[in-house]
Amino acid sequence: MQPSIDIRNVSKSYGGGTAPGGLLALDDVSLQVDQGEFLAILGPSGCGKSTLLHVVAGLTPARGELLVQGEKVTGPGLDRGVVFQDYALFPWRTVLDNVAFGLEMKKVQRHLRAALAYRYVKLVGLEGFEDRYPAQLSGGMKQRVAIARALAFDPEVLLMDEPFAALDAQTREILQTELLRIWEQTSKTILFVTHSIDEAIYLAQRVVVMTARPGRIKQIVDIDLPWPRVDSDVRSSRPFALLRHRIWELLAGEVEKAQHLASPGVPVLGRGQMATDAVAQEVV
Repeated sequence: MQPSIDIRNVSKSYGGGTAPGGLLALDDVSLQVDQGEFLAILGPSGCGKSTLLHVVAGLTPARGELLVQGEKVTGPGLDRGVVFQDYALFPWRTVLDNVAFGLEMKKVQRHLRAALAYRYVKLVGLEGFEDRYPAQLSGGMKQRVAIARALAFDPEVLLMDEPFAALDAQTREILQTELLRIWEQTSKTILFVTHSIDEAIYLAQRVVVMTARPGRIKQIVDIDLPWPRVDSDVRSSRPFALLRHRIWELLAGEVEKAQHLASPGVPVLGRGQMATDAVAQEVV
């Protein structure tokens, strides 16, 4: 079976790449994501993980080759749904109309649009809020609308760029569980970018650990935790803790490098202090 996403030797530079004053963001990244897989990308700030997702979305050109469902990516397309951290909702549209936006782009008939949009509003738990506007919603509800909009036009792949980063801890955990429930119901291929080790472990089947800039794949970790994870105590289990420690060990040196790249000449934190900071569940 062909992979859902096939990334082949992708590199991305800004301002000349390795030339003086240039920046090489991604360096020779190759990765395959299976049909229906939930794969998380994890790495320190500035490692190019969001850039890689934007390349897959067709929003950022890059060197190399990229295929989605066997077709070469040359720009944005309705085969890929994207969910950003900042919701990106239309403030003048109701919840239902925001969710229906992609269906309009596909020129689905009006009566079918409404039915499909309502189906996905219900799927993300917003039944009863169809006529509300974004300004009348909480942050978590806005992100539910963004997820419903990305799913409604039935893309082959769902691309998520730190979608829960701006939410409070309780809402974040609730939406993580909701996302797993939706993934299990829809069997979509999901590529999920995050800074949080715990989030990556809880959600994904595999976690791609990236190096500090320029971003390369350091290691891919299989998350061999039991399914279903919804309504289980997997977060407090010993296997979860062991995976968290393993991934932190892979990331610790990369975080040090990223800190140095961000502030040359400034002493970086030692691993002991970073390990203490890691209790906050964030890489940086």
